Amino acid sequence: MGLLSWILFGALAGWAASLVMGKSGQQGCLANILVGVAGAFVGGLIAGWLGGAEVIWDWSLRSFGTAVLGAVLLLALFSRKR
Repeated sequence: MGLLSWILFGALAGWAASLVMGKSGQQGCLANILVGVAGAFVGGLIAGWLGGAEVIWDWSLRSFGTAVLGAVLLLALFSRKR
């Protein structure tokens, strides 16, 4: 994926994660992008470790679900530390 795809994918994943965690009104677009991209990275690493499968960075439902789950995990960790 190119840089623009990463930004768009991260924004969508971060937004979905913020909806799941009830933080949609508390964070802006930039925070959604950062959380989504970081969540995609973290979720991909965890999925690779658990499943032993190769991590493929593309636009798919599996990738989106992995990114959202990773972003939810990051939001939960940030919420817990505050």
